[in-house]
Amino acid sequence: MTELLTAAQMRAIEAAAIASGQVTGLELMERAGRGVVEAVFAEWPALRAGSFRAVVLCGPGNNGGDGFVVARVLKEWGWEGEVFLYGTPEGMPPDARVNYERWVAMGEVSRAMPGGDVDLIVDGLFGTGLTRPMADDLVTVVEGLVEQTLLADPNSRTRIVAIDIVSGICADSGRPIGRAAPYFAHLTVTFHRPKLGHYLGHAVEAPWSMRCVDLGLGETDDAVRLTHWPFRRMAKRAGHKFGYGHALILSGPPGHGGAARMTARGALRIGAGLVTVGCAPKALAENAARLDAIMLKTVADGAGLTEVLGDERINALCLGPGLGLDARAAELVRVALVGRGSPRLDLVLDADALTLIARDPSLFALLHKGCVLTPHGGEFARLFPDIAAKLDAPATKGPAYSKVDATREAAARAGCVVLFKGADTVIASPDGICAIKSAAYDRAAPWLATAGSGDVLAGFITGLMARGFAPQQAAETGAWLHVECARSFGPGLIAEDLPEELPKVFRTLGL
Repeated sequence: MTELLTAAQMRAIEAAAIASGQVTGLELMERAGRGVVEAVFAEWPALRAGSFRAVVLCGPGNNGGDGFVVARVLKEWGWEGEVFLYGTPEGMPPDARVNYERWVAMGEVSRAMPGGDVDLIVDGLFGTGLTRPMADDLVTVVEGLVEQTLLADPNSRTRIVAIDIVSGICADSGRPIGRAAPYFAHLTVTFHRPKLGHYLGHAVEAPWSMRCVDLGLGETDDAVRLTHWPFRRMAKRAGHKFGYGHALILSGPPGHGGAARMTARGALRIGAGLVTVGCAPKALAENAARLDAIMLKTVADGAGLTEVLGDERINALCLGPGLGLDARAAELVRVALVGRGSPRLDLVLDADALTLIARDPSLFALLHKGCVLTPHGGEFARLFPDIAAKLDAPATKGPAYSKVDATREAAARAGCVVLFKGADTVIASPDGICAIKSAAYDRAAPWLATAGSGDVLAGFITGLMARGFAPQQAAETGAWLHVECARSFGPGLIAEDLPEELPKVFRTLGL
């Protein structure tokens, strides 16, 4: 499991290690600073040998202390170094002050932003502890940093490294605080474990690098998880097709069945034993012309769905993609939520189903723990307008309200799993369990932004639930495989390619 920590959790882990005598604060700062330099050399090996020039920007806290260690270590490697200090030595924490004095014995400290050609700029102004907007003059410094390098010449040899996180960004949410002018560091180096803000918001908007330096500290019991590949039960064993579940996908009116067909294909490819599309009678011929291994049933209305659900081998149902917003669609959503009574049927609710639930509080009240909601930003705002408003409000202090906070609050209110889509997808269950599936850094897949990809994701989750995965587990695994298929296929991807890429991905995973 990859833990993602809040700033407070990180401080608590460091404090516990120091209190136990395991390490001193000064030793942690030394490890951190040296770790930054090693991360730089690992990212750009050519910088390990030769004479280069660095500018290190140090702030008034411990992040600035890390910066002074970086400057000292680079000088030991033969680099020319200039240090800019925002603040006064007298106002620095004790350990940071020690490292300031160690640097002063070797080089100068400037209060003016250094200029000229530079190979490396190190941002040690503010790290994970930022709780208030940066002062206007410091925002100007950061804006100058961007203008001097990335905007002036995108092909410049200058590389920017952020210690812990880009200055001005909340480490718990990935959101800029106040009028911060966030830039994209070529490399972010954090410590012990990544923070939530490395996989939310600003961080996922550009494909730069992030490295984590191990400081040899402890763990926490309440961390958000970064979704990876933890589930080894995907391989099929000998058995009957009904042993792997029967998924039902409800379709919409004639001419609108493509979304449901892609959902069904996703459910079948991910391993559901059987998949059936339930459609209006007038759409039967259209769907029959496009489907072979996927079965068909006519579902004219709520009574028709009740009849189909009389087959108790159907154990997972998806509705929403291309369903429509008419009276038939609303009736199908109601019947699906009621299901067969208790225990209720496992459901994936997407697209039009979410809009219908948002419009009708009596439908919202029928949500249960077997449901997975898969809203994008607009659908989330319709379902949870007050939560979305908090998330959209400008952040004026830290820790800022985050997408993790919003998704957890939504899941608790709905009483079911919520998968809040995006490049920084967040998945939360009503009991507070939370994971992030972030398509960032080496897992960036911008070509997933294509029509129908969300329908396929709904199918992946439905197929996994048919196979017996619990809702949270199905949502996490489906989201991870969704990105993995996109990365495997590459640019040029369209939604229909995603299910067909699954066999290749499974072979790569050794299944």
